[in-house]
Amino acid sequence: MDRPFRVLGLQQIAVGATDKDRLRKLWVDLLGLTVVGSYRSERENVDEDIAVVGKGAARVEVDLMQPVDVTKRPAVHDPALNHVGFWVDDLTAAVAWLGAHGVRFTPGGVRKGAAGFDVCFVHPKGSPDAPLGGEGVLIELIQAPPEVIAALG
Repeated sequence: MDRPFRVLGLQQIAVGATDKDRLRKLWVDLLGLTVVGSYRSERENVDEDIAVVGKGAARVEVDLMQPVDVTKRPAVHDPALNHVGFWVDDLTAAVAWLGAHGVRFTPGGVRKGAAGFDVCFVHPKGSPDAPLGGEGVLIELIQAPPEVIAALG
């Protein structure tokens, strides 16, 4: 296939729990990841700390997420491994091409993500209109900045 984009590498994983303080205890206090930011969105029902491991283009985010309201959706804590995110070199082309090949995306389309990069999510399940999904896994596609494209491309 002539794919008009490349997946360059892992950008992030996101883990969720009803109490992100417990996640911080393991990922930050014990494993030593560094918290570099936070993000809160009532609309997305998420309160998260953005932790990182590695440097430069090899830096990977580990988003530590809890729901703003545990009774609302999306349930960012269920499943506990919420999603994986991949750097792509051309997000616009990736979304257009994947959509044309039957991939289902979550509502919201391409938008700014918590870390400031343009993102789009592949839905965990297919639908009659777009039968290909993540087979139970939410997949985030992230527009790689020029320095990541240069390093990993």
